[in-house]
Formats: sequence, C-alpha cells, structure tokens
Amino acid sequence: MFNTTAWNRLRYSLYAPLYDAVAERAFRRPRRIALDQVTWHPGMRVLLVGAGTGLDLPWLPRDVEIHATDLSPAMVRRAQRRAEALGMDVQVAEMDAEALAYPDDHFDVVVMHLILAVMPDPARGIAEARRVLGDDGQLCVMDKFQADDYPASVTRRTLNALTSAIATDITRQARPLLEGAGFTIEQDTPVMMGRLFRALMARPI
Repeated sequence: MFNTTAWNRLRYSLYAPLYDAVAERAFRRPRRIALDQVTWHPGMRVLLVGAGTGLDLPWLPRDVEIHATDLSPAMVRRAQRRAEALGMDVQVAEMDAEALAYPDDHFDVVVMHLILAVMPDPARGIAEARRVLGDDGQLCVMDKFQADDYPASVTRRTLNALTSAIATDITRQARPLLEGAGFTIEQDTPVMMGRLFRALMARPI
C-alpha cells in the first residue's frame, strides 16, 4: 500500500518546490469560500492541519492565534517563510495529523484543507481534530469527496489505486467521516468541479 505516513512525508517533500505553482491559483477561491463559512472572533486559537506551504494564511483574520502543522519538513519551512513574509506570527510545527501533539479542547477552529483525501487513516485524523477542538469549536474542511449517497464504482475504486499513490484518494465520503467522528455538518458548499470539491463547516455534537 502506497498511502502511508512515510510515503506521504517523502512525496510532499518532493512536491514542495512545485506545490504553489499547482495549488495556489487553482484553490484560491475554494479556500476563501471555506474560511468564510467560519464565524470568526478576535483571540480565537486556530489550528491549520496539513497546512502545506501556508496557502490559507492570507485569508485568515489577523486578530487570531494561529498554529500550523504539516507532515513534511519542506512544507513546514515554506509555511514559516510565508508567515514571515506576511508579517504574521504563526506557530509552525512538523506533525502527523493522525497524532497531534496538542491537549484536548485546545482550539476554537480546526482547518483541514486538502488533507482528508491524502492521509492514510482519515477517520483517525478527524478523531484527532475532534479531540483538540473545544466543544463550542468549528471544523472547516475543504477537499475532494465521493458523493455521500452512493458508494464508489468499481472503475473509481480501481483508478483510486493509482491516484492515492501519487496524489489523492478519490473514494472518500465527507458525511460519514465527519458524522462518525461526532460532528454535525452546518454548511456543505460545492466549490470546484461540480460537487467533487466541497467546503464543509461542522461543529461537535
């Protein structure tokens, strides 16, 4: 199986120099739509899980406390440089999204953009997000998802063997993942390529 933590750390370190050229413009609007679904307040403690090169940073409020994590050291370095260039005080750390080194109920907002479809165990990742999120917190998700109301076709599952190794899983379903981890979905907005990419805002039940 190619979709492992070690493989993801390696491949995203290799992708890092090219990541912005591929993802910055393409996902600018989806990121903004997703983050606009959050109800922001000054002083909030915010966690970006799988922050990559920090492409969400320009669209975040300046009056919140921001923590950003990524599995890839190369991505972490680029996110730190982006934060400095923007004049933002961001705590950036190398960390596995499936084993977050934060205490329970620590954050007001957890942002997971373009990570649930690439992590080896998304249910574990969502469970970790729920653990570190306060009971009144908000979960902001933007990613590609298979439709919730029917399973992936045989063709899609076969193709997924390739796509999950080099890019992303194309069979994961948003609602079962989030609801299974104890979230209720308050907003679910298609943001790109029909309903393939969706922005969801959810709260703990």
